[in-house]
Amino acid sequence: MSIIDKALEANSNYAKNYDPKLGKRPAPKIAVVTCMDPRLSDLPGILGLPQADLDVIRTGGPAVTEDVLGELVVSNRILGTTEILLLNHTGCGFTTFTDDELNAKLSASTGDASPAPMRFFSYKDPEQNTREQIKKVRSHPWIAKEIPVRGVIFDVDTGRLREVKA
Repeated sequence: MSIIDKALEANSNYAKNYDPKLGKRPAPKIAVVTCMDPRLSDLPGILGLPQADLDVIRTGGPAVTEDVLGELVVSNRILGTTEILLLNHTGCGFTTFTDDELNAKLSASTGDASPAPMRFFSYKDPEQNTREQIKKVRSHPWIAKEIPVRGVIFDVDTGRLREVKA
């Protein structure tokens, strides 16, 4: 049985106890842009906030791409979030390669270079990356200027957050 088949089977049990009140429109208070790394999956625990307060946007890196900016605009202007948190972490897989290296490796291993150059948003320094992502968000004209935009780094070895000053 595949992992997806197991997930579909487990969902039938989940749905038996599902609270239909959870289906109403969300009203999150904070937008959190974080990495797709599974070590960051317990955001209510990491941040000490109720799940309902979190509008979570997961992306590799965590890179603030045009898509992420669009999601942040909707989160702020439509859903009503009043703060934005960029949550990076130590030990990110995106620090283990460069975009050029991965493009070359995938072109060689697949024999197909047509997608290259793809942008993977790799980086080396989590602090510098966090500062750059804060600047991208802050510079978008549709993100309300009064909205706080802050960045933190989650230490995967200790579970602690450390704020990055922009």
